[in-house]
Amino acid sequence: MRALVGSALLALSTSQAWAFNLDDVAEKAKALAGEKYSAPTSNLPSEFSEMKFADYQQIRFRNEKAYWADEKTPFKISFYHQGMHFDTPVKINEVTSTSVKEIKYDPSRFDFGSLKFDENATKDLGYAGFRILYPINSPDKQDEIATFLGASYFRIVGKGHWWGLSARGLALDTALPSGEEFPRFREFWIEHPKPSDKHLVIFALLDSPRATGAYRFIVRPGNDTVVDVKARVYLRDKVSKLGLAPLTSMFLFGSNQPSAEHNFRPELHDSTGLQIHAGNDEWIWRPLNNPKHLSVSAYSVENPKGFGLLQRGREFSRYEDLDDRYDLRPSAWVEPQGDWGKGTIELVEIPTPDETNDNIVAFWNPEKRPENGEPLDFAYRMRWTKDEDALHDPKNSWVMQTMRSVGDVKQKNLIRQPDGSVALVVDFVGPTLKALAGDAPVSTQVSTDDNAEVKENNLRYNPVTQGWRLTLRIKVKDPKKPTEMRAALVNGGQTISETWSYQLPADE
Repeated sequence: MRALVGSALLALSTSQAWAFNLDDVAEKAKALAGEKYSAPTSNLPSEFSEMKFADYQQIRFRNEKAYWADEKTPFKISFYHQGMHFDTPVKINEVTSTSVKEIKYDPSRFDFGSLKFDENATKDLGYAGFRILYPINSPDKQDEIATFLGASYFRIVGKGHWWGLSARGLALDTALPSGEEFPRFREFWIEHPKPSDKHLVIFALLDSPRATGAYRFIVRPGNDTVVDVKARVYLRDKVSKLGLAPLTSMFLFGSNQPSAEHNFRPELHDSTGLQIHAGNDEWIWRPLNNPKHLSVSAYSVENPKGFGLLQRGREFSRYEDLDDRYDLRPSAWVEPQGDWGKGTIELVEIPTPDETNDNIVAFWNPEKRPENGEPLDFAYRMRWTKDEDALHDPKNSWVMQTMRSVGDVKQKNLIRQPDGSVALVVDFVGPTLKALAGDAPVSTQVSTDDNAEVKENNLRYNPVTQGWRLTLRIKVKDPKKPTEMRAALVNGGQTISETWSYQLPADE
């Protein structure tokens, strides 16, 4: 009996000796923060570093060579080859119950198509990033559910989703004249999953000239893919904007900002707007723009309950795009764990001429910063979903769509005459409104900044949606300046909708 107990204790101590957790990565991040930053150097031969995108696309991973391909675990790992601007390798490790070992670069995992190169010059390369494969749509097919590639970027999808917006580990000084700094994940550790596991654990070490960090991601694929993030960040130097839980998306045009050129697609974007659930339980909806000039909007919040970039409106008719299926691209919702204190949720909108550029960024900027070398611990849950209704307050109402057109006035002969104003039409829907009679005394609270004059504030029942439609005609005083406005619905002295917060871009 004593021998059995001794064997059990030995096995336990061995397992504990090989245990790997966030503290192990945090030790590395803290040590890095105390050292001078060393920029990664490229090890790519010119055939790969100077290749065009079409050539990079020729490099295909052989799925039969996926990591854990011959094991019963539902998760598999495939890898991105280095090439173009993905010119520095990231170290990728496997964590088991008994060891931590590096997953070495193996060129036999790739099909290089018609590319010609010196194999000896590339035998010691690394991987640029990796994908997580999981049978999310069909039990007999491994689908990509997550990718980690480039700086600290990662993308996630759930069942039936198409790739859309991205997330990042950290954003530093986004949209500041001094220039943005892009921290990168330099090393990963992936836990070997058990055959019955429905989640995958990933650790990451982040590094940049002014910050280091340790991250743990627990990925749970499903109809909504949920990612639990726990992080510890150290600053090396002063940072003006510390962007936590950053999201990056694309907005080219939509109903609130129609395309300037004829296009068969009514809308083209990965996200429709920014949604905020403030600590005081206020809900805010801010439709996105593609401005002519860089725009930054900041919302002061204490202990936010959630924020995210959402793709509201799932009807195919909104997009009419069979190739890129914007109607199937997910929303990303961030739920802070614990109190995050005071700070701002910031929205950055960057001009873009086409859909190839991510021009939207949203993140949390805390008011209180750690001293250099001191840890900043935070955690949040990310939900990648197509079920935006589940992200609303069921007791509230919300904006279904925002539409914009030239403002006009109906003449005595019934012909509409433009009057130099801008018309904004906002449809509010939801259970709260649906429960009201069409003649209920619903009114509006509308406010604008000093650059706008409200020429019309008209609210009427919408029998099609069983909600209310607000029409605002706004006369802009100085078109070279952006114009801010807000609106909400009121009934019996109580606010019964989220706050519609909109910025009419300058020079529109």
